Amino acid sequence: MKKEISSDVFASVIARILDDKQAKDIKILNISNISVLADYFVICSSDTGTHVKSLTGYVREKIKDFFDRIPIGEETDAKNRWNLLDYGDVIVHILHKEERETYAIERFWNHALCVDENEWMKKSQDYSDYKSVSEDFHSNRNSE
Repeated sequence: MKKEISSDVFASVIARILDDKQAKDIKILNISNISVLADYFVICSSDTGTHVKSLTGYVREKIKDFFDRIPIGEETDAKNRWNLLDYGDVIVHILHKEERETYAIERFWNHALCVDENEWMKKSQDYSDYKSVSEDFHSNRNSE
């Protein structure tokens, strides 16, 4: 069953998931008033293509397990330099640090509101146990 969640909390939970997997420089941009693409961008970076790929898979898995949502679109490149998960209301950009510096998404969207880390941590606090909930879900499903 799909759990309903607001876009801002959903973006915050995704940021927390990325933080748990040591993603770097996590930012949430509220683009709801300036674009029809989505309500939020979640942007992070990593030092290696392997980690970019791992972060992408981890977010996809945790969001499917916890919220029963899959991306409506997904973009990955062969070298895992910039991966994207599109959940409709939230778009997740996971970039190699060099691509992040080169493409400078935050500078392009500089008129968007950047959500403070303390705020997204607080909004996602109720979901900080998503790991145990997800693990319990798998344990119960595998024992059936």
